[in-house]
Amino acid sequence: MSQLSVLLPLTGLLFFISSTSGSESSVPYPITCETRGADLAEDGVEVLCPPDCTQWTVSVFGTGIYASVSSVCGAAVHRGVLGRSGGPVRVHKLQGRHNYMSSYAHGVQSQALSRWTASFSLTKPVNVPLELTSETSTTALPAAALPAKKPLKKLSVKKALTGGNKDCQMDIAMVIDSSNNIGQRRFNLQKNFVTKLAAMLRVGSTGPHIGLIQASDSPRTEFLLTNYTQPKELLFAIKELAYLGGDTNTGKAIMHAVETFFTQENGGRRGHPRVMMVLIDGWPSDDLERAAMLARESGINVFLVSVAKPAPEELAMVRDKDFMKKAVCKDNGFFSYSIPSWFSTTKHVKPLAQKLCSLDSLLCSKTCYNSVNIGFLIDGSSSVGEGNFQLVLDFLAGIARSFDVSDVGARIGAVQFTYDQRLEFGMFEHSNKEDSINALRRIPYMSGGTATGAAISYTTQNLFSRRTGPGRNFLIVVTDGQSYDDVRLPAMAAQRQGITMYSVGVAWAPLDDLKLMSSEPKESHTFFTREFTGLAELVPLLVRGVCRDFTENN
Repeated sequence: MSQLSVLLPLTGLLFFISSTSGSESSVPYPITCETRGADLAEDGVEVLCPPDCTQWTVSVFGTGIYASVSSVCGAAVHRGVLGRSGGPVRVHKLQGRHNYMSSYAHGVQSQALSRWTASFSLTKPVNVPLELTSETSTTALPAAALPAKKPLKKLSVKKALTGGNKDCQMDIAMVIDSSNNIGQRRFNLQKNFVTKLAAMLRVGSTGPHIGLIQASDSPRTEFLLTNYTQPKELLFAIKELAYLGGDTNTGKAIMHAVETFFTQENGGRRGHPRVMMVLIDGWPSDDLERAAMLARESGINVFLVSVAKPAPEELAMVRDKDFMKKAVCKDNGFFSYSIPSWFSTTKHVKPLAQKLCSLDSLLCSKTCYNSVNIGFLIDGSSSVGEGNFQLVLDFLAGIARSFDVSDVGARIGAVQFTYDQRLEFGMFEHSNKEDSINALRRIPYMSGGTATGAAISYTTQNLFSRRTGPGRNFLIVVTDGQSYDDVRLPAMAAQRQGITMYSVGVAWAPLDDLKLMSSEPKESHTFFTREFTGLAELVPLLVRGVCRDFTENN
């Protein structure tokens, strides 16, 4: 029988755990879903995983044998030694290796990794009956059976874990140049610069998160925002980057980052500012303008760092001489940064890091998707009908789904009208997208006449009661027929209060009335479809219009 002393927390009592097994016993050590193999100090330690780790974004690298940067509990589920309900698992430390293979197993997708410095494998612990006895127990072992005394090592998680720089809680995508233009030598200098910059930023769980994409013929994601949240592993991963070659298709890389990099599935944190730092040696091979516009509309603050600008004799080869102005979040000098040579980058590390962490200067964090208040004014008259009314609600839900509705983001409210008006729910009644869309879909059909002008006045007073910045309040009116009252004066009054109006007509709605209600320019704020089934096609046009108006006013 072997014994292990355990000091129970908060009690000060010392207990012995006795095992009838001849092997060394252990008490499972509780860890979190994010604990990695590298965080455990001992080999062969038994840990206790919490339930539902697969609901979180856990990083797992390898199959069977996992890189030590992997989540222990995520790897255990992937390996099949642990279910979704959590439980104990034993971790065996192994040497580092090359070519960790990716695979999908037990609901977990592991990633490939070309090389890492240490590994681990996992087994189910052997269930040994334990007997808990107090220190005053009279149970004794014969002297000959007592094993030689060994100092009991305290099970611990390494103290090297860091929370990071709390004054820089940004999600940062680094796009680096891996083209033929930069070449292998300058590519290595670029890696040294990025390594120093990452060290200065001080990543951590409550600090900045950094992911990296290489720009070449096609963009290549090297690691995501949550793959490396500790400095040592992040810096090693940067140093291990392999040079690709190819064209400098920076626009493609920016577009790739915008579309995939900051999603919650890939580790983007809700409410954290999004920053993209783009490094270019010389000039890009492709167009940056469209990708940069999408980045701005998505709330991403693009910084462009140009190293070794084109010489005067090279300017003729540059496709767009204003590429820096067009690529950045805002052409105000803050988001552009020039370095004359890769051989003089060290002195630029600190000022660039300060820029990336300047929260108040990140002008692109506020976008139409997370900053607007949208009111829906819904025609519930008898001519619409119950079935078509549901198609209208589906249309409005499609618009709402495009925006980041939250207590600090976009807001949605709705009014239904006939001759009367009914406030279905206010702007501040539902603080998330799901609740807002559910509230929209539950609106009961009223049926009655059509007094659109009175409804606009009612909505202006009751739905948009709070003052906001320019271009933040939008009213979308959906109607299928002629109004019995005047719509021009109520619409003008609403627009004077800073409400941008869109009118959507269906079936017999007269075009003249629709244009009287719409904001200027009338052509881009007025929509019409002959059938209610055609409303769904208008969703992207309305969303794009709202974002255009917001961007022009902000």
